Amino acid sequence: MALYFTSINSGSNGNCYYVGNDNKAVLIDVGLTCKEVEKRMDRLGLSIHKIKAIFISHEHSDHIKGLAVFAKKYHLPVYISTATLKSSRLILNENNTHPLNHLQHIQIGGLKISAFSKFHDAADPYSFTVECNDVRVGIFTDIGSVCDRLITHFKNCHAAFLEANYDTQMLQNGSYPYFLKRRIMSGHGHLSNEQALELFTNHKAPYLSHLLLSHLSKDNNDPELVEKLFKNVAGDTFVKVASRHQETEVYYVSNSQNPVLTYSFDPGLYQPEQLNLF
Repeated sequence: MALYFTSINSGSNGNCYYVGNDNKAVLIDVGLTCKEVEKRMDRLGLSIHKIKAIFISHEHSDHIKGLAVFAKKYHLPVYISTATLKSSRLILNENNTHPLNHLQHIQIGGLKISAFSKFHDAADPYSFTVECNDVRVGIFTDIGSVCDRLITHFKNCHAAFLEANYDTQMLQNGSYPYFLKRRIMSGHGHLSNEQALELFTNHKAPYLSHLLLSHLSKDNNDPELVEKLFKNVAGDTFVKVASRHQETEVYYVSNSQNPVLTYSFDPGLYQPEQLNLF
């Protein structure tokens, strides 16, 4: 069984990632409004009713902006650490809110979601992998530095969202105040293009078929520059920048190690009640 995945949006203006199989799916973060998530999923032909849970990486507004409304509207369980929930100041349905812990594994139908802690300037931040039948998609953004945990999970992924937040020279020469530059470049800030590239070149699995470069800075990075940087060493791995302005296509990956496949949706072929993957 394949895993389907897309970036609903990726950047400091909002982050939301969809991963699922034929029957069920999860969202990692809801940093856009409920209405915007609905609109983008509809354009992709993805059924919201396949979403069975939401996982929250940390409490920054670009990851939780639409969480409370979306979870309440669709009666979805939210997996969020106690410290993150407290820092978020969100009011969620306590009967449908579940604590998240380091190295925890949660089973949602045929999906296994694994959480592990990461370095970021938040109360209790996490990265995730989503697995189905030994096929794994990783969601690795908002990371200050590469640690052994990240390496271990990344090297076992068939596809991944990987942060490439800033170009070091652009950041250093840019207009950001000194304290903000230090925060971004600290061990609890964000991954630079160079740090992400080093992880990719040294630890990518031979079966890593898709890499979506994520959470690019609006002011301190260049999508064309970073995409070219990775494509130069990518080999057979498909590389694309996840946009901060729109959703990506829906991709899918399986154990068969097929060439890059993209799910193509033609609304004209479907009736309104059939707007989903099949």
